[in-house]
Amino acid sequence: MKSQNNYTRTKLLNVQSQMVRLLPNLILLGCGITLGIIISFYLQNRNFSFEFTRFSISSSSSSPSSSSSRIFTPLPIFQRPQTETPNIPASKSKSNSSSMEEYLKPPVVMHDMDEDELLWRASMSPRIPDYPFQRVPKVAFLFLTKGPVHLAPLWELFFKGHEGYYSIYVHSNPSYNGSDPESKVFRGRRIPSKEVEWGNINLMEAEQRLLANALLDISNQRFVLLSESCIPLFNFSTVYTYLMNSKQNYVMAFDDPSSVGRGRYRSRMLPQVSLRQWRKGSQWFEMDRNLALEVVSDRVYFPIFQKYCNDDCYADEHYLPTFVSIKFYEGNSNRSLTWVDWSKGGPHPTQFESEEVTPELLERLRNNRCKYNGEDGETNVCFLFARKFSPFSLSKLLDVAPGVMHFSNAQLQEDLNDFDWSNTLRKLK
Repeated sequence: MKSQNNYTRTKLLNVQSQMVRLLPNLILLGCGITLGIIISFYLQNRNFSFEFTRFSISSSSSSPSSSSSRIFTPLPIFQRPQTETPNIPASKSKSNSSSMEEYLKPPVVMHDMDEDELLWRASMSPRIPDYPFQRVPKVAFLFLTKGPVHLAPLWELFFKGHEGYYSIYVHSNPSYNGSDPESKVFRGRRIPSKEVEWGNINLMEAEQRLLANALLDISNQRFVLLSESCIPLFNFSTVYTYLMNSKQNYVMAFDDPSSVGRGRYRSRMLPQVSLRQWRKGSQWFEMDRNLALEVVSDRVYFPIFQKYCNDDCYADEHYLPTFVSIKFYEGNSNRSLTWVDWSKGGPHPTQFESEEVTPELLERLRNNRCKYNGEDGETNVCFLFARKFSPFSLSKLLDVAPGVMHFSNAQLQEDLNDFDWSNTLRKLK
């Protein structure tokens, strides 16, 4: 019995000794399994991160509007990004500051975006009203022309010395090849354009195209539509101050019960546009950035006008007045800032020739009475621009304008050396 107890005790001691020797192996095995699990999860996360990064780069490459540095900056013509995933070293990725610089950089005017891409990109707007950088608001001058801006030397005097406070965009007929000499401020400011016909809906499409291109520059705050026959009635400082201090938009809109008003209404526009809502007004508008964004983003009323306002409907006289009156009447002055003479009747306004341009005429256009910012009091500055002035009136305007409009004429000849307007007039004859 005693021998059996000794045997059992010896066996237990052997088992304990084996367990002691086995314990380090078990600990080592456990550490190995734990390390394997950690490495496995690490590799899985690394692989997911790589796949996500590759997807993000591929997405930004395939869409010109998905990266912050490209959303608002048009690409140079024929430089659309490739659909392949670019090999971008991490060390050369753009910093946040350089992305902001690209965002704020004035965009290239001549781009290769189609209509849908342009309107989509122009419709974007930050929802935070305060800018996190120093922003100088600019006035965007939108010229809708058939060819060259014949009165460019006058505008050259108007813009002289105010660089950084304005932008210029010109929509001319695609058939115009730019063979006529252009003044410095208009050189390189033509946007991708399409054919426009008088009284056609494509006239409104051209205006929308001008607005969209101007909206791509985040600094543009006010937008004014002009033609090649328009002239300024005041110097730049007066115009800039008037527009930047304005709390209203300037889209003429009124109810005209005649055949050239309500008579152009199309009942097929119901229910979106009723006869009671139908308005008429001048084509020549001035608006702030918020309204310009609404115009290029309109997917309710503009398609209706595109479909039904044709032939003798004249969308350019009815779309904006109707659209603004329905949706944004509270911020609208219901008047235009561009003076036009319709006193002689007919489908076109009076055109002023050289012999009709006098200091007295310009002073009369400059002095009228109207309300400003909806206030009770009146101002004598109602019109900032006027039309229609013949190309042949240019020389007379250059003689009269400096004195009446208070332009600086000290270096007039030097400023106009690069624009051979006399040769342009000979071509017109």
